[in-house]
Amino acid sequence: MPVPLPDTAGARDTPQRLTSHGCWYPSVDPSGRSVAFICDRGGVPQLWTGPVDGHEVHLLDSDPHPVKEVAWSPDGRWIAYTTAPGGGEHTRVLCVRPDGTGRRVLAGAEPGSSAHLGCWQHDGSALAVTVAEPVAARGAGDPEEGPAREGLADPGTYTAPRAAGWASRDGRAVLLGSPHHAEAGPAAHPGERDEGDGARGPLRQDVPSGPPRHEIPPAGSSLGLDAGSSRAPDAVPAASVRTDAALEGVAAGHGAGAPDPHGAGGPDGAVGGGLAAYLVDPEGVAAPALLAVERAAATLRVCDISRDGRLALVRRGPRGRREALVVRTADLRTTYALPVADGDPWVGRFSPDGRTLWLRSDAAREFAALFAVRLSPEGERRALAVAAERADCGLELLAFGRDGYTAALAWNVRGASELEILALAPAADAGVPADAGVPGDATDVGVALVGPPRAVPLPHEVVTRIASAEDRAGPVLALSGSQRRPGVWWLPDGAALRTPWSSRDEDAVPPGRPPVRPVPVRLTARDGLPLGGWYYRAPGRGPGEPAPCVIHLHGGPEEQERPVFNPLYHELLGRGLDVFAPDVRGSSGHGRSFVDADLGTGRFAAIQDVADCAAHAVVARLADPRRLAVMGRSYGGYLVMASLVRHPDLFRTGVAACGMSDFATFYAGTEPWIAESAAHKYGHPEHDRELLRALSPMTGIDALRVPVLAVHGEHDTNVPPGESEQFVRAARERGVAAELLTLRNEGHDFLRADSRRIYRRAAADWIERHLAG
Repeated sequence: MPVPLPDTAGARDTPQRLTSHGCWYPSVDPSGRSVAFICDRGGVPQLWTGPVDGHEVHLLDSDPHPVKEVAWSPDGRWIAYTTAPGGGEHTRVLCVRPDGTGRRVLAGAEPGSSAHLGCWQHDGSALAVTVAEPVAARGAGDPEEGPAREGLADPGTYTAPRAAGWASRDGRAVLLGSPHHAEAGPAAHPGERDEGDGARGPLRQDVPSGPPRHEIPPAGSSLGLDAGSSRAPDAVPAASVRTDAALEGVAAGHGAGAPDPHGAGGPDGAVGGGLAAYLVDPEGVAAPALLAVERAAATLRVCDISRDGRLALVRRGPRGRREALVVRTADLRTTYALPVADGDPWVGRFSPDGRTLWLRSDAAREFAALFAVRLSPEGERRALAVAAERADCGLELLAFGRDGYTAALAWNVRGASELEILALAPAADAGVPADAGVPGDATDVGVALVGPPRAVPLPHEVVTRIASAEDRAGPVLALSGSQRRPGVWWLPDGAALRTPWSSRDEDAVPPGRPPVRPVPVRLTARDGLPLGGWYYRAPGRGPGEPAPCVIHLHGGPEEQERPVFNPLYHELLGRGLDVFAPDVRGSSGHGRSFVDADLGTGRFAAIQDVADCAAHAVVARLADPRRLAVMGRSYGGYLVMASLVRHPDLFRTGVAACGMSDFATFYAGTEPWIAESAAHKYGHPEHDRELLRALSPMTGIDALRVPVLAVHGEHDTNVPPGESEQFVRAARERGVAAELLTLRNEGHDFLRADSRRIYRRAAADWIERHLAG
């Protein structure tokens, strides 16, 4: 139930504007003229509101806990948002009135729990939230798990003990858990659904059978299964919805209504738990309603609920294996599933009549496209079509107008964004095939695109969020670019208007130090794979003059280097250091095959990519081969450590932030749902033990020869701080200079302005000192 909190709204007058702040993650009210957004003008990302065309802004929550997501209710009465208490990885969901009153916690208030934001019901009466709940098994120990460790994440804190066989899977490192252990909610048996008379029938799931998902079938091949076929052998078991259940019995996995298809606890004695999605009334009048439960879950988010409440759209699965599920609330069955793209979790929406589902999906494709799925009244697939696509780039963001008939699409074109608006209108059902096996165009599924797409010019390179797709009031966007801090823009009648409370472009950097616009770089890896990235040249450096250069590696590994303003880069450039920010294999934005190119033993090639990028900068006479440094955060931090031990003579120094140094200790210490997701990408902690050992930087620590700075947030439970501590300790034991910078009140992401400033200055000082001369 909602927990009321004291009001912490700021003063009603406009606070003094800081020139260096950023504004992002906007969400608009029903009129489209007021925006709730995240802003760090006070040094911490906090919740603010303001008009799109006025200067007056209001702070709604002055607590020091960083805000991460925002959603204004469709009826305008509430603003929901997530915060990260203490800057850590666990989050909670709150809501507040637009005037700053009525603040309350909706989910995640319990010790050891974490909650994530879902969608609002279209009438604004309830909000979907996902909760990672503390669930304990009764009377049974787990020989694979040790006792809870103080300060580290114990898997038993968040989920039930892992099922028997967790450590004896088949070694393909696709999904953790035995088939029944990964099931979610009170579903039919895996791959089955009720046919109305109690008989079992196949679940329709558009997953290509045969080749792995990253292999693209020939043109013209069927995307889905035939009407009478069984589901694909590697498909994930279906999730289910329960709309009215007692929280106590369900959450604990026992008693009436327990979400377990095999009965309380399942056949192996495992107790239900993991991630659970609920509909919560912010007023606290109606009891929370359970929507879905997934044990051993990687992710679970409710993206949309049809306007009549019959269907729910749920996104789940580990990265690289995401899928969208259509769940029928009347009989608790999943009626349709389709693989969807990684990236932005808001993957789709139902049409106003609930008979068409729009999805951003890369099913059997290199690049994500807009799919239209025609649904029967029971929520089953009637036909499938590609409504919008591009041959060489992917659909990155998808948003809709409140009427459901306007869509905004942001395409990722070699790292920059292109935005277009589509008008959608339903077509008559006449002539629509009952079950089309091969995708056609949008007309094939009874949905017509009215008129051609309308391109929307953008004032900056990258769209980070589409808050509104309203063609009448004008879209509201979050934009970022190489020349500016993140800001919110309003685009009425085709004009691009910066909201008055966003930073001006000229305020992005101190006077006299204009931001550097990067140039794209293309190269070829030693095995022939095309690579790319962005090169930032330090001001005053002449053409053909080799410079000290920092190779910066992004995280993910599925993130992508984008041409956006990065204060860290600006700090390095101000010290006379060039920056080369490449996309090594495994990065997004270059197609599914490129994302999957680092799987398994392909990670050795990703480490070689780092060396190839450095060599390219040297051969191009951009970088001085005697003054090269490497740095990165998260997966990029791992690549730093791996590159320093595998290429010990290439770099003069390295800075590794929040990186994994040993996969064995990483899997033992990380959050359980992160381990579930990571296994597909990195390898299975048991069956791929030798591969992971060979890939771990700690294995090659004896080869380390150059100084290294490690940086970590003290509350990081994604990659625990012990990963940096053991690498620094081992380096010192071998006589190599190494230091560890621990950032207080920070987790895996450095969210506070002071922490980010400390990080970038310490890193720049370290690199400048070791590249001097």
